[in-house]
Amino acid sequence: MSDEPQPQQPGPGWASREPQAADAPQRPAGGKGKDRRTGRRRLIPTWRMTLGTLLVGALLIIGGLVLGYTLVQIPPANALAIQQANVYLYADGTVIARDGEVNRENVTLDRISEDARHAVLAAEDRDFYSESAIDPQAMVRAAWNTATGKGKQSGSTITQQYVKNYYLRQEQTVTRKVKEFFIAIKLDREQSKDKILEGYLNTSYFGRNAYGIQAAAHAYYGIDAKDLDAGRAAYLAALVNAPSQYDVVAHPENRAAAEARWNYVLDGMVEEGWLSASERTGMKFPMPKETTVSTGLSGQRGYIVRIVKDHLIQNGIVDEASLDAGGYRITTTLHKDKQDAFVDAVNDKLMDRLDQENRKVDTYVRAGGASIDPRTGKIVAMYNGIDYVKQYTPNATRRDYQVGSTFKPFVFTAAVEHGSRTQDGRPITPNTVYDGTDQRPVQGWSGDRYAPENEDNVDYGDITVREATDKSVNAVYAQMAVDVGSDRVKQTAVDLGLPAETPELHPSPSIALGVATASVLDMTQAYATLANHGKHGTYTMIEKITKDGKETVELPARKTRQAVSRQAADTTTSVLRSVVQNGTATAALAAGRPAAGKTGTAEEDKAAWFAGYTPELATVVAVMGQDPVTAAQQKLYGAMGLPRINGGGAPAEIWGQYTREALEGEPVQDFDLRLQPGADRTQPPADATGTGPTPGGPTDDGETPDGEETQSPTPGTTPGQTQGQSEGQTQGQTDGGDTDGGTTDGDTTTDGGTTGDTTGGDTGDGETDDGDNGDDVGGLTGALTQNSRTRD
Repeated sequence: MSDEPQPQQPGPGWASREPQAADAPQRPAGGKGKDRRTGRRRLIPTWRMTLGTLLVGALLIIGGLVLGYTLVQIPPANALAIQQANVYLYADGTVIARDGEVNRENVTLDRISEDARHAVLAAEDRDFYSESAIDPQAMVRAAWNTATGKGKQSGSTITQQYVKNYYLRQEQTVTRKVKEFFIAIKLDREQSKDKILEGYLNTSYFGRNAYGIQAAAHAYYGIDAKDLDAGRAAYLAALVNAPSQYDVVAHPENRAAAEARWNYVLDGMVEEGWLSASERTGMKFPMPKETTVSTGLSGQRGYIVRIVKDHLIQNGIVDEASLDAGGYRITTTLHKDKQDAFVDAVNDKLMDRLDQENRKVDTYVRAGGASIDPRTGKIVAMYNGIDYVKQYTPNATRRDYQVGSTFKPFVFTAAVEHGSRTQDGRPITPNTVYDGTDQRPVQGWSGDRYAPENEDNVDYGDITVREATDKSVNAVYAQMAVDVGSDRVKQTAVDLGLPAETPELHPSPSIALGVATASVLDMTQAYATLANHGKHGTYTMIEKITKDGKETVELPARKTRQAVSRQAADTTTSVLRSVVQNGTATAALAAGRPAAGKTGTAEEDKAAWFAGYTPELATVVAVMGQDPVTAAQQKLYGAMGLPRINGGGAPAEIWGQYTREALEGEPVQDFDLRLQPGADRTQPPADATGTGPTPGGPTDDGETPDGEETQSPTPGTTPGQTQGQSEGQTQGQTDGGDTDGGTTDGDTTTDGGTTGDTTGGDTGDGETDDGDNGDDVGGLTGALTQNSRTRD
């Protein structure tokens, strides 16, 4: 071995000491030959960082899912199985009804028709049998649509909905959704799809207090769930989405939306192969029956519960899911004594006079009514039908019958409010003279020719507004609507209380004749505004609500405003007092109090109305014709054995009896009126000289050519000069409310005026005509020549 030193191998950390070229790349100290990241590149994560973050995130998610799955257990059934009652009370605390008795009959899947199962799957979850218990994609989509303002949407599968219905509560919270998520996964592993579907079908709510498809099949069609065909099953499946809105019997105005949902379900069944295209073609919408529900809601109670629920939901006071959960104690504004008085009046003056066995038309008769305290806006009584378990539709709130001539006062109110004038420039007051010729074309209307008929085609000639209101002359009011402006008339009606979306409430001359289909409750609110001197406040039927016996639910504050001037409202009242005293509504004198009102009859006698008020109470009554089988509107000619049903007949009689009993024991109040300037002065017609004509052309014996009894004016006076008494006085009324010997009181009052009552020709027995002339929308044809007069 040589003694020379041996070359040593480089050790760790060795580096060559040989000089390097100046242009050779420098390596970072301690580096491994890679470039140092500088500038913006330092902000970009490396692939190692990205991968690490994803792995950590995945581990956290998995850990969270495992933890959630471990911690969340399937709980026992929720309170729906032992649901609390919602208690509904009169204003005095007397119980009206309890709706906590859940109408449900659980059935096994084999007792539910295949069409029914498929219909619900087509409506709610078409991939139920092939998908997992949750659908994350649908949940994300629903959350996005909700967040972006496309409305609340559900991303839940049927399994999730069943979990919510059966195991959890209805509140919309993150905690509930998280629990629903994990319970659904566990349930899907522990129960079969058939068992979950069976549970879902037995716990879903279909409206009409029906929980489960068996109860729903009976509530809507009177059959078992096993007998449901595709058409009926598709309608029930559509109801799950919006049970209150899609009940086409309770809400006929929503039928188009309900049918659209029904078609969606059927089309889905075809797409999934559950229904043949040939069977689908030509399938007609299966109209449900009126209803059969628990007798605990019989009589007026069920109607009240349904209307109160609708009121709470539509006004955002309590949502439907919370009401379904129960536990509310709801005190209404209804007075039990007044409610009972309303039912008694309808029975005495209408229902007890029907002969349904011998007169088919009597089976069509329906009645609706509502009564409001004008000063508070509180509903104190309602009448909705003979019995909730026999006739489901509440007649006080339905909006599908024409209001007829009860709309005419809104035209006159608009005229006074806007200081309107006739076509020849005369101001419109109660004594303005109009041409009441039958089928007279309206002047100043830019649309198609419009020449409405008066009832029975009676020609009235020159007639004052007051008398035209007494006799309900269509020719006068159609012209007045044009003189005022039909758009102004519509706005005045809305200001008084009619909803702006009232069907057929369109600006045109026909608006004056009441072609609009407002509800009885809508009309009551509008007349209450007139009674309250033009001040309008939204009506209310809720006094107080508590939850679980302690928590008080906040109610919206009542807002009031001067809808029309006091002069406009009060001058209208003075005209409507004459209708009761001298016109078509003398039957209302039975109330025994100062009263104002207007009769009305819908086209073809399908409905008759009386809308009236005292200073204390505004009440509207309607008698309607409806086929009990098809639900189609029907004419009422011959009902009660009478040639026709007029507003001055049963409706005014019901009003008179109800008002007398409802106000029994309360002091009699008179109207305190402030009239428009000139309301007590008679105006001659445009082409007249001297005094005005005798309205309607009365004969020497005091009767108009059509046979109506009236009072002749005192010689030397003109129509309308029978007024002028001091404000607050009422004359010409006996204890029974009748006029004696033809003494009239036109009821136009002025501050400090002098008495100017006129004694007309003797009417013999003092009876006045109640023929309701002119109330038909568009008029009746001359084919109806029978005497329409009734006696008070």
